[in-house]
Amino acid sequence: MLKETMENKQAPLAQTAGGSKTSAAALERGKKRVSLLSLSIMALAVGVVTGFGAIVFRFMVGVIHNFAFHGELSAVYDANVFGPPSEWGPALILVPIIGGLIVVFLVKKFAPEARGHGVPEVIDAVYFRQGAIRPVVAVVKSLASALSIGTGASVGREGPIIQIGAALGSSLAQWTKLPAGQRIVLLSAGAGAGIAATFNTPLGAVIFAVELMMPEISVRTFLPVVVATGTATYVGRLFFGLQPAFVVPIAHAPELAPLHIFGFIGYAILGIACGLAAWSFIRGVHSAEELFERLPFNDYVKAILGMGTVGVMLYLFQSQAGHMFIAGTSYATIQAVLQGTMNALPLLALLFLAKLAATSISLGAGASGGVFAPSLFLGTALGGLFGGIAAIVLPEAGMNAAEGAMVGMASVNAASTGAALTAIVMVFEMTRDYNIIVPMIIAVAIAVGIRRMLIDENIYSIKLLSRGHHIPKDRHSNMFMVHPAKDVMHDISYVLDADKTLAEALPADFGEKRGPVLVAHDGHVLGVIENIDALLHRKITAPDSLVRSYTNRKFVLARSGNILDDVLRRMARREHTTALVVAKRSGVPRVEDVLGVISQHGVGDSLLAELRSISS
Repeated sequence: MLKETMENKQAPLAQTAGGSKTSAAALERGKKRVSLLSLSIMALAVGVVTGFGAIVFRFMVGVIHNFAFHGELSAVYDANVFGPPSEWGPALILVPIIGGLIVVFLVKKFAPEARGHGVPEVIDAVYFRQGAIRPVVAVVKSLASALSIGTGASVGREGPIIQIGAALGSSLAQWTKLPAGQRIVLLSAGAGAGIAATFNTPLGAVIFAVELMMPEISVRTFLPVVVATGTATYVGRLFFGLQPAFVVPIAHAPELAPLHIFGFIGYAILGIACGLAAWSFIRGVHSAEELFERLPFNDYVKAILGMGTVGVMLYLFQSQAGHMFIAGTSYATIQAVLQGTMNALPLLALLFLAKLAATSISLGAGASGGVFAPSLFLGTALGGLFGGIAAIVLPEAGMNAAEGAMVGMASVNAASTGAALTAIVMVFEMTRDYNIIVPMIIAVAIAVGIRRMLIDENIYSIKLLSRGHHIPKDRHSNMFMVHPAKDVMHDISYVLDADKTLAEALPADFGEKRGPVLVAHDGHVLGVIENIDALLHRKITAPDSLVRSYTNRKFVLARSGNILDDVLRRMARREHTTALVVAKRSGVPRVEDVLGVISQHGVGDSLLAELRSISS
């Protein structure tokens, strides 16, 4: 019975495994790698389009904000300046609700991946969709995020423009039929271009793409990103000017003396506080998303509940303090703290808690927008509060609210996103205060360390982990590591009964197929035999020995969509040399569940083939 089962399953198995591998290969077969020059020219085009996309996006946010809160059709809007209070009174509470309902409709109807803060979807496309993003995402994300931000949801505009730029880069790559590796490069170039145009931070944008997007760092991946970010920055400066994202009055000369020891200690303590704040931010956003997901209501009711809560918070702040401090990007609040015009310590403490709650609720309720700006806000409030207290309690440390706010911005952002270099460089570019670099490095390093002690995932990867998508924390030297298992696995060549002798089990054509051999017992997989030649030799020298005695029983299980990095790490951790790619990962796999095999030798062969294709 077992023999009949295995014989019947052998052909379908080869067909299934081969089909999976062939279909993935066929997907890429018609695609041709272009030269670095051609890719860089395409990246330049992505930078231009993304730069104009950032301009249009900011225009849309301004129009929606003015109409939603003031009933005016005007695009004149400076997010860094507190505008006049809304005339709606208590009806102000309805503004975020109406915006939230429209966003839910757009996302559900046209592009579900446009929901949330955007960057996780881009990272997911890099590692699990081979750089493919649907073109419609750029359009829907623009509308949905402009509505969310413009109607007061506590989210940022950098996440949307990153996803928009990535979608543009990916769409161009798909249209020109580039292979997966170069699709990922153009996607990363678009993402970097988006953040460069938004914040006027070309250096930080390049590092952002390197730290969070690109699995490979080399000239062939780095150069197109630099071209795109530089181009997008230029386009943005033509329309927005050369001024940094935040204007910081630097009233002192360049640093001439080392940081005071009390200041060093103070910023180290601030780093600890920022690490705890980042952990709270990550847990808060993730918990809110899970909570709203579990609520027994449809998405429209969830939007009413969540955005209604945010609307109440905005109304209370405006009626009691004069401004909606936590609405939208909240850049005006950050600017006021950095300029020293808003330094009341109780207010800063309240704003930290309110922004944390409002951002978590907004994203949980289905708003579309980024978490980058909220992390800057949290760092500004916490750092300003800490610096203000330190200036009173320990004036010798040389700390103040404005400098504490800048250090806090970088530290909370770095710890939340896991992109430490990006945070340091971007905050420097956004403020252009070089004196704060040393305290910033100290606090950022400590904040990232504290957050990593409390939770290993950052605010982007934790969302993907809930889908079972593990994102590597380290960058690798080759794009090969993000191939899905189905592209690297080798087809099963034969299925043998573990309890038969070699003379009985090996068919007459054994050896003509060179793939791995699957060994089974009672329909379940016992292990794998990779060396066909050795088995043929044993058939001659020891024909009565059992198949099971030559079987490697140490293997891990993987799904076809797992990336190679994840599979190899599990193989290394368990000191196994083989992975079975299966249709389901539960218990001992049956023969029919096995799609293919990944072995250390097979990975070497696949990597060599990849390198040959790059060199040719």
